[in-house]
Amino acid sequence: MKAAVAAALGAGLQIDDASGCMVVDIGGGTTEIAVLSLGGLVWSRSLREAGDKMDEAIIQYLRRRENLMIGDSTAERIKKEIGTAKAPEQGQGLSLPIKGRDNLSGVPKELTVTEAMVADALSEPVTRIVDAVRQAFEQMPPELAADIYDHGLMLTGGGALLRNLDTVLQERISIRVSVADDPLRCVVKGCGIALDTINSSEARRLLSEEV
Repeated sequence: MKAAVAAALGAGLQIDDASGCMVVDIGGGTTEIAVLSLGGLVWSRSLREAGDKMDEAIIQYLRRRENLMIGDSTAERIKKEIGTAKAPEQGQGLSLPIKGRDNLSGVPKELTVTEAMVADALSEPVTRIVDAVRQAFEQMPPELAADIYDHGLMLTGGGALLRNLDTVLQERISIRVSVADDPLRCVVKGCGIALDTINSSEARRLLSEEV
């Protein structure tokens, strides 16, 4: 669980404290969830629901619902520009014109994708991430669960930039959720902190071990 530990350090979490802290690092290929206390991993899990799965969910949604074939780069553009984990309360929200290939005729086709459509497309991967976080609370010691309830959890990684993901987590799990100041660089910053800090022997050990 090297990435999650590095992300926690890079996000400014005090992993050496007795009180528990929790980080959810949503990368491209995996989402890593880690609970840390006293410089050690108390609970960790890695799942294949992350940025790439979100892109794939958008591709499959448009293929099924609109008979439109798009590529990975277009799906990622949709996710970055109008992606959201929660549908707008009114209307369709933001919109984005895209081009792809009609799945029936095989000819080029243009379509306007809305924020509400993307929220619908991403509902499954978002729900799996929420369920994994909920499972963490069910399996960690009650005292640490109480600490994290008080302090909240930290989102890092590129997936943390998905709009309203923190809101959805807060609503479904009833816990405060924060997004790191620079979520894309947390892992890199955390590795630097571990290597540069004199008293970071435990952090270096955690970053080098496979869980």
